[in-house]
Amino acid sequence: MTGDERAPHDAPSAAELVAAVRDFLAADVLPAVDGRTRFHARVAVNVLAMVERELRLGPAQAGEHAARLAGLGVADDAELARAIREGRFDGDDRLTDLLTRAVRAKLEVANPAYLAGDERPASG
Repeated sequence: MTGDERAPHDAPSAAELVAAVRDFLAADVLPAVDGRTRFHARVAVNVLAMVERELRLGPAQAGEHAARLAGLGVADDAELARAIREGRFDGDDRLTDLLTRAVRAKLEVANPAYLAGDERPASG
């Protein structure tokens, strides 16, 4: 990422700050605590990892999703849901593709380990 893409913010980026906090919790806090505090620290590490992935992947995923919605002739997820309820896409493989890719994008952010061994393309 170049400085122009961060403007008006300087280094470190939001993603770098989140990574630093995640690393601190994982390397310094987790080994020093136990019980409930350790559990909550592990949850915090996982949440920060999700935020990192969303910061990194989210903009491209959002653009790809918007393009797929436009390809179906709908403006957003709410309109897509209405169209599905109305039966506009019954039997349309493009809907299956859009929904599959949307779920994959969510998993790529939430927990990419759930996709381990899945040979289908991540996006496109």
